[in-house]
Amino acid sequence: MSAAESEAERWLRYAREDLRTAQALLRDPESLIPRHACWLAQQATEKAIKTLFVRAQIDFPRTHDLDLLWSKLPAATRAAIQSDALAELSEWAVESRYPGDWPDADAADARAAVAAAANVCAQVEHLARP
Repeated sequence: MSAAESEAERWLRYAREDLRTAQALLRDPESLIPRHACWLAQQATEKAIKTLFVRAQIDFPRTHDLDLLWSKLPAATRAAIQSDALAELSEWAVESRYPGDWPDADAADARAAVAAAANVCAQVEHLARP
């Protein structure tokens, strides 16, 4: 395994772990804090997308904006990832961590965010296979 493949696998492992943790929160209504599940979903998606940059040995911008990250991927890679939830997931990078002028996340938001993250992570898993 090359150094780039090894580092990409590490990024993907972190994405999987964030996603698994978000999914575990959803399974336990007593412990569910929706904003935490939303934040973990955003983080899983961000790390999954960054996996593709690392694997291709392309520098990526330091940002939590998933649409911006997606737009910087090679065209063929962008075409292979289908998600209309990137902008919404990007919002959870800040809105789930800090109080502000936005509504708190609820269980429905958490379920939608985790489902969107699982979708992107599965697509990245497929693309990142050697």
